[in-house]
Amino acid sequence: MDWQPYLPLILTVIRGLAVVGLVHAVLTRQPLFWTFLLVFGALFGSFFGLIGTVLYTFLVVVPWLRGRSRVAGQAVARGVEAIKPLDTRIREAQARVEESDTLAHRTHLAALQARAGRPEEAQATLAPLLGGIYADDPVVLLTSAELELARQNPAAAETLLSRVDLRTSAATRTRTLTLLAQAQAAQGKAQEADATYREAMTAATTEEPRARYAAFLLRQGRRAEAEALLKAMEKTERRATPLYKRQEREWFQMAAELRRELR
Repeated sequence: MDWQPYLPLILTVIRGLAVVGLVHAVLTRQPLFWTFLLVFGALFGSFFGLIGTVLYTFLVVVPWLRGRSRVAGQAVARGVEAIKPLDTRIREAQARVEESDTLAHRTHLAALQARAGRPEEAQATLAPLLGGIYADDPVVLLTSAELELARQNPAAAETLLSRVDLRTSAATRTRTLTLLAQAQAAQGKAQEADATYREAMTAATTEEPRARYAAFLLRQGRRAEAEALLKAMEKTERRATPLYKRQEREWFQMAAELRRELR
């Protein structure tokens, strides 16, 4: 077969693919090696440009797409989980512990039990982890602190939270500071709680700090500040994706209830 008549078209396609790859490389901040290779392909559309574009597609773009798909799938799963009734989530968590008794499954069950106002059950679920190798694990410390708050022991919760490494992850940082602010507020440490809530809202991974801080402001009689914060949350909710609204439903509902209190 004579490829000569198709050569201009082939070179154009190669250049087009290289340009697309180049845009992706720049936006995702890939190493300069790929940029130079793709620039070469975009300018000349040669056989070597085709090789470079194919390599970039399979070594960079395809893994990147898989990662994005995995993250999206996890977000969907969190959203679906968040809209289930709490009793249903507890039953499912108990089944997972019975099937596979891991740190993640046990602490998740204890956290749900504490949130449902069942501290004795949560204590029993968490007990095997408190004295073993997981005693200083951030997840165990956070779950233990949440349990102490549910049992009206804010000082014990504050002690536990002081042992959590905030550098573990953004989610751990957000959760730790939010619980710490609650513990400080419950002990009458209003100034410390105020500062901790503000710190928790910086780079927060959830709407919980803002919702709880608004409630704190109302209890402090700072209605104008609470109203401004709740209006900001309402604006966020209007602009949020359906998935984010489902994921943060508990805190958006809390904000709506607080807005009704202000009327």
